[in-house]
Amino acid sequence: MEIRQLKAFLAIAEAKTFTAGARKVNVTQAAISMQIRQLEEEVGLQLFTRTPRRVILTEAGEYLLERARKILREHDSALAEIAEVAGAEYGRLRIGSASGTFAMHQLPAILGHLKEKFPKSELTVSSGTSQRLVDRIMHGEVDMAFVSLPVDNLNISTESLFSDEIVAIAHPDHPHAKERFISAAMLAGEKLILGERGGNTRRMIDEFFSAANVRPNVTMQLSRQEAINAMVENNLGVGMTGAKSVAKEIKEGRLVSWFIEGAEIKWELGLARLRGGHYSPIGKEFMRLCKESFGEREKELKAKR
Repeated sequence: MEIRQLKAFLAIAEAKTFTAGARKVNVTQAAISMQIRQLEEEVGLQLFTRTPRRVILTEAGEYLLERARKILREHDSALAEIAEVAGAEYGRLRIGSASGTFAMHQLPAILGHLKEKFPKSELTVSSGTSQRLVDRIMHGEVDMAFVSLPVDNLNISTESLFSDEIVAIAHPDHPHAKERFISAAMLAGEKLILGERGGNTRRMIDEFFSAANVRPNVTMQLSRQEAINAMVENNLGVGMTGAKSVAKEIKEGRLVSWFIEGAEIKWELGLARLRGGHYSPIGKEFMRLCKESFGEREKELKAKR
């Protein structure tokens, strides 16, 4: 059983076709087909059932899947540990972010500082929902990721970086703009502009409305909080976001905010990684820079209020 064969097997299992799997590991379809054929000959069982549109794991394939993921994680950890011997300037860090705001405003500077200390490092960044990024950590595709907390997975270790209280936001011309609080029923009746389903924040908002026994009138679902805020600034509906994140807009009179009666929705951002996995020097330095950046961010937000 070779590493390249296991990588090919995992790529096909996740991509569901030989063509997409071949693209994922950067080989030809003929080459990946040969690797799978050799792997099946070695284990003595068929790993995939071929159908016209996609492939399906056989029972033997399902047994091999988690083993393959574990072997490849160990393989990557071994390579990372060996790479440390080459010197502190090297390293690989694959970062995921479920926060578009953070990726836009803070991450570039953090990566700049990281690159200064590890000039020959390999840094990659990808985005996705918190759940998707946790899955990618489990599959060994991402080393560390910024996700909404809490994470319900005992194999994932998290460290909190930032927290905020969710409030409702509206245009200053809204009829109730001068109010301080809004009820669940009144908020549910507004033209709501919320984040996409799949993230912790949207899940908590949905659970709040469900507990209040009201059905929200969601007219827009957007992937970025900046887009939600812009829509509300243009008086196209009412949004929900962290109070700290819109302190500047509220101070400048571009938005108004309401506390939500009966709601205790806290948005918390944390950095997640595989529990017990290899914690490389570049990973530790990245964590240190993130804590430093969020400490400075808290000071800036307090100054704006």
